[in-house]
Amino acid sequence: MNDTTSSLAAAQPAPSPTPPVRRPIRDLPDELISQIAAGEVVERPASVVRELVDNALDAGATQITVRLSAGGVRLITVEDDGSGIPQEELPVALRRHATSKITNLNDLETVATMGFRGEALAAIASVSEMALLSRPAAQASAFLLDARSGELRPAARSTGTTVEVKELFFSTPARRKFLKTDATELAHCIESVRRHALARPDVGFAIWHEGKLVEQWRATFVPGQSDVQDAHDALARRLSDVLGEDFVTQSVAVQHRVGPVTVTGRAGLPDAARSRPDHQYCYVNGRFVRDKVLTHAARSAYEDVLHGHKQPIYALYVEIDPARVDVNVHPTKIEVRFRDSREVHQAVRHAVENALAAPRAAALAAAAAAPHSTPAGDAEHFKPQTPQASVWNAQAAIKFEERGHRVEDLAALWAPRRTPSASPMTDPAVGAAVGGLWAPSAQTGANATSTAPAMPGESGAPATGWDGAQPAEVAAPSAASTTAPLANNPSTAWPVGRDGQETAWPLGKAVAQLHGVYILAENAQGMVVVDMHAAHERIVYERLKAQVDSGARIASQPLLIPATFAATPQEVATAEESAEVLATLGLEVVPFSPKTLAVRAVPTTLAQGDPVELARSVLAELAAHDATTVVQRARNEILGTMACHGAVRANRKLTIDEMNALLRQMETTDRSDQCNHGRPTWRQLSMKELDALFLRGR
Repeated sequence: MNDTTSSLAAAQPAPSPTPPVRRPIRDLPDELISQIAAGEVVERPASVVRELVDNALDAGATQITVRLSAGGVRLITVEDDGSGIPQEELPVALRRHATSKITNLNDLETVATMGFRGEALAAIASVSEMALLSRPAAQASAFLLDARSGELRPAARSTGTTVEVKELFFSTPARRKFLKTDATELAHCIESVRRHALARPDVGFAIWHEGKLVEQWRATFVPGQSDVQDAHDALARRLSDVLGEDFVTQSVAVQHRVGPVTVTGRAGLPDAARSRPDHQYCYVNGRFVRDKVLTHAARSAYEDVLHGHKQPIYALYVEIDPARVDVNVHPTKIEVRFRDSREVHQAVRHAVENALAAPRAAALAAAAAAPHSTPAGDAEHFKPQTPQASVWNAQAAIKFEERGHRVEDLAALWAPRRTPSASPMTDPAVGAAVGGLWAPSAQTGANATSTAPAMPGESGAPATGWDGAQPAEVAAPSAASTTAPLANNPSTAWPVGRDGQETAWPLGKAVAQLHGVYILAENAQGMVVVDMHAAHERIVYERLKAQVDSGARIASQPLLIPATFAATPQEVATAEESAEVLATLGLEVVPFSPKTLAVRAVPTTLAQGDPVELARSVLAELAAHDATTVVQRARNEILGTMACHGAVRANRKLTIDEMNALLRQMETTDRSDQCNHGRPTWRQLSMKELDALFLRGR
């Protein structure tokens, strides 16, 4: 009986779910609206600090003091010496969407203030106990407004405004439970003020917690009383105060303007890169933002100078017409949208690239010499900003591109001084070499079948160029040109300063080679250790980039049997649309069928790789990014591979003259402080460091 009953019950269908009860559409009460708005604006105490400091800066404050208790949960007080709020406007300031910063749509589209929505004070007042104390300069006394009771009464205060926020989230206990420890919330509050301080060196900031001064940054700039250079110096001092002296000493100044975009600030050296992106600050018209365009542009500038997954450090300030950027796209105004993101991306990337390009050896040598031996009249001569060509003209740079990127021919290295009008890219002989590098069929005459001189320690077998063709003939240097001491040859004298005294090369004179890997050199500061393969690799890499930029294409090699692969519709469309771009990269990818692509040619230097994998990766990059960026990145990767294979190898014995040739090239080559894999090419050991190793003077 029981079994029969249970089986019948199991056979019955499950009851259908109850349909949801329809609720009518209606207006939300004001209190709930305020809570929702507060949820968007006020995430934690740091959000309150950010909004209140924004208002203080918009009021023209020159000194802002933030006082906190329990990490900002119990108490947040922001005091400023700005213009203040008149008595009759205090109650209006607490209404939602009440503001003095915009009045119409045109103002919203060209907003130049930190705040503009008029909902911050109302949102904060809805989740806390808030009081507003303010006095304009024209008002006899200050007035205090209690946000909860609406009571307005006179009070004592100098010109400015004080906003006091107590018991944050007291009316929403569930949200308060999501807050972290007091120490964590305090750290977020300090970081919020720090972001403002980095953008406004003309304003002083002080942070107090539990009655103790935690951080203080004094104003370093007075608007209207200083010139542009003073403003840059003031920003550097503020960066040093806020982020530490190491940030400034391990970074270079950025100053770039193109069209409507101006980029200033400081970009950290590759050696100062960190494991986390916690020292990356981007500002648009004085507003701290986290924007993918700016982050990607800055990272792209470091692509071939950073090793591994290191994160660069920088503080970049973008100035642009407010009408060309929309700041009203995020509740906390942390994100922006550019009208032309490509022009901003290119401006930021080029600004950082140009700042990092100059070799640092000259600047370090000048800085070390200035306080010790530089006469007052020669201070300008030794400034790092001085063009390097004026210092290094005593010796012509060896033209690697004329002889297959080798270092053994020193005839050009010790030749007389070159005139300023002559340059590697305008020399007809170099131009012919550039054409021959990428187009083997262009080589004609006797030079096309000649062989390069064999390297020391190698057999006399003919050497080949990058594309497999025989390089142009290079005459071997005479014994006199390679063995004569420098002191006996007037054309090889060391550079002479304005005072008539000999000045040392920044990277010094080569002394010896260590295990066929490192070059040891002596300079005015001490000893320089150079990784010869990494250094030569960067030199060759920069030469190849210059040649391709002049209009040459990467040589390609047709495949005997085209490699076919099943492609997605997006890959097929990208291959058809970007045929010219792929040809620039040395790739030929054509449709074989509606769902199949065929790879018919690949770059010569990558002929031994997987053509299908190469084609897929390039097509994916083209589909995801701007074609110009993809072409440059892919081109640089290919050229980097070529430079790595063409650079002088370890265990290659170099003469002293060859080592000096390499050092002189490093001093005149952009980004020569790192190889194209991001590894450092040289290191300086000062006499002080060497003395410490041997306990001298102790």
